[in-house]
Amino acid sequence: MRSAETKKIARRRLALLSTILVATPGYGWAKSNQPSPSPVRSPPPASHTVAHQKPVAGKPPVARAQSVETLGVVGRRTSHGAQTFISNHVFATAVAGTSVLKVLQNVPGVLFQSDDAQGVDTGGVRLYVHGFSQNQIGFSLDGIPLGESVYRNYNGLNAVAALSSENVGHMDMSQGAGAVDMPSTNVLGGAIRITSSDPKDKFGGTVAGTGGSNSTTHAYIRLDSGKLNSTGTKFYVSYMRNDTKLWKGYGNQFFQQVNLKLVQPIREESSVSLLFDWADVQQFNYQAESLEMVQKLGYNVSNYYPNYRQAYLAAQGIYSNGENRTSDPKDVAYYAGTTESRDLLGGLNFHFKLAHNLEWDSVVYGHNQVAHTQWSDPWLASANGAPLSEIVKQPTIQRFGLTSGLKYRIGKHEIHGGIWYENNKYVSNMYAYNDPLLSGSENLSPSPFRKWSDPFAQLWGQTYNTNTMQTYIEDTYRPIKNLLLHAGFKSMLSTTHVGATANYEPYTGTDAIAGGVGLTTFGAFLPHFSGDWHFLKQHEFYFDIAKNMRAYPESGYHLSSSPFAVSQTAFDLSRSSIKPETSWSYSVGYRFNQKYVSFSVSAYRVNFSNRLGAITAGSQTNPQTTVLNLGSVSMNGVDAGLTLRPVRGLSIFNSVSYNHSTYDNNVTEQGTTYYTKGKHVVNYPRFMYKATAEYNYRKASFNVDATYTSSRPFSYTNDTSLPGYWLVNLGARYNFGSVSRLTDLTLSFNITNLTGSHYLMMMGDDGGNPMSGDYQSLVVGAPRQFFGGVKANF
Repeated sequence: MRSAETKKIARRRLALLSTILVATPGYGWAKSNQPSPSPVRSPPPASHTVAHQKPVAGKPPVARAQSVETLGVVGRRTSHGAQTFISNHVFATAVAGTSVLKVLQNVPGVLFQSDDAQGVDTGGVRLYVHGFSQNQIGFSLDGIPLGESVYRNYNGLNAVAALSSENVGHMDMSQGAGAVDMPSTNVLGGAIRITSSDPKDKFGGTVAGTGGSNSTTHAYIRLDSGKLNSTGTKFYVSYMRNDTKLWKGYGNQFFQQVNLKLVQPIREESSVSLLFDWADVQQFNYQAESLEMVQKLGYNVSNYYPNYRQAYLAAQGIYSNGENRTSDPKDVAYYAGTTESRDLLGGLNFHFKLAHNLEWDSVVYGHNQVAHTQWSDPWLASANGAPLSEIVKQPTIQRFGLTSGLKYRIGKHEIHGGIWYENNKYVSNMYAYNDPLLSGSENLSPSPFRKWSDPFAQLWGQTYNTNTMQTYIEDTYRPIKNLLLHAGFKSMLSTTHVGATANYEPYTGTDAIAGGVGLTTFGAFLPHFSGDWHFLKQHEFYFDIAKNMRAYPESGYHLSSSPFAVSQTAFDLSRSSIKPETSWSYSVGYRFNQKYVSFSVSAYRVNFSNRLGAITAGSQTNPQTTVLNLGSVSMNGVDAGLTLRPVRGLSIFNSVSYNHSTYDNNVTEQGTTYYTKGKHVVNYPRFMYKATAEYNYRKASFNVDATYTSSRPFSYTNDTSLPGYWLVNLGARYNFGSVSRLTDLTLSFNITNLTGSHYLMMMGDDGGNPMSGDYQSLVVGAPRQFFGGVKANF
């Protein structure tokens, strides 16, 4: 939602991406010498910069937009407080197919972990920002809300499956304050806006292929139509396919995707565009582990697939891999665990300039998902007598909505207001299916992706219907040329009704699950204030203050910290005490930028109230979950970054992040008091160090990045923790230029986890942390892997 002038400037800046030298891959900020119609411009840290523009050999220099300084960064400042701009260059230095979440791993204050090298295993990735997990961060794609970008998403689409990474134009990330116009009900720890690339003006395309460890293959092809007529109609369509075997155990992770984008300009400053996404995911999941399992059995525990007989015997208590050395041998491994989903996502964007100082932007969107998440249960026998059964969650999502906003400029003010409405129907059902009987010595390997029909029991079922309405208004005021002040607020109303459609008491352990109930989240005044002052040519000061609220989450029975994912009794007991999660975020920062050195430092304070937490008791297979108000959390932290550019072509970036986040209350559950007051929040480290170096020499480029993550508390009482670790990644590329009809023919080579570090990460941060001790909710991070690829345009 930018003015035509600002859009032109942004397009010119993006056009320079191929001709500039990036200091820290993909991250940057830029100064403006002229007033901007955008709200508060608080660019990302100055440590993420690029050097001077240099002409490409054989081509004339690209004309600069007048509002961009000679020493600046290709990128744009967004309208919502302190922002980090991530260009598509960051994907060029990563392994092909790397997810949009993983490329954030080098941003200060961000913790990203994955059990695969590309970060595309939807059930095995975790993103944290200043102590907030990814389900507390807002995501959008071209203005389309993506909901909570997590495994088993209930109100949107995981960002991994929303857009092929090759089609990302850029991303904007706000840590903490978020944005009042962000269409999201979970902006507690920040907001991430993904913008797809536009079709090219000339006919052509891109082809790319990558191979690597564990039989990884990644293929991508894109065709751009170019301008089809005098009005400028243009589109692109792309196909991506990613296939890799598990690095431990058997099975593969398959992912394919089709993207289509069509742009229809209307005169000079208005346009209509269409974005379409089809995603097909079929993934074997890595087995969850406990600290005990890792200590006694090592890091390579995997499921039994395709050895059905071994899983069959294990369900009968006959073990062959030392499972009985643990306190819970039946849960060490299962026959298989898989994820399967198919998504259709579409959005129609309208941008109209109604007058020289008035613009209207709207998005109409729809989304449909059909999914299956399966695991083999050694505790529930099949109806036919087999000692294990297949448990399959079969959710569906059907949602539609619209956003609409007006932007009006008058004098030194820019006033922006709008509305967002969405209806979401989420059906969450769990079924049990028969496994085959074994007799004699036959070898069977039943597919965990088989067509599921004729369950012998519906274990539970819930249907959710949610209506969300959000309005906002904001004003950006520029009293003097180098000062921007911003004030605004949003109002949010989200109402969820849930009905229980099935309950198999032998499995759920309760005579009734939550149903026939509803909760409303209402925040009438959620303010946001910020300012940005360039008080000297190379110095900048900014601040950001905001209050945010998260609507009550949804899921299936005992699968998350949703207040609906419990028994009817537990819901009735907690209903009077739980409240929507809210946060007050405060940040202040300083940046210095010049030719050879850039420096940034920011400090933040967050008061997080009414934190919901799932307290889990009982067996691993049939846990009993209670969702409680765990009270408040106090967060204090600082991020600092330094970039050195000592010689032409070389940039070295270093950052440190310190976070002190503690619980403000003890927790009492079923008569037991857990002394959590003053304990550090689970899953997020106190200290992170990140270093990145990139060197460009003629047609070759090299990059290396290293990250240290300190230990993270595992239990709420902090009596167990996960050890710290180092991760180092290496990349190299060579551009051969034009070869025959191909242009920009580029070879690449990457090594991930260069040192082969072993590290553990959370798999179920919503419901997998114990109050004290151990729990089976960990996965092992990806080991060292090698990848080589080729890419070219035509």
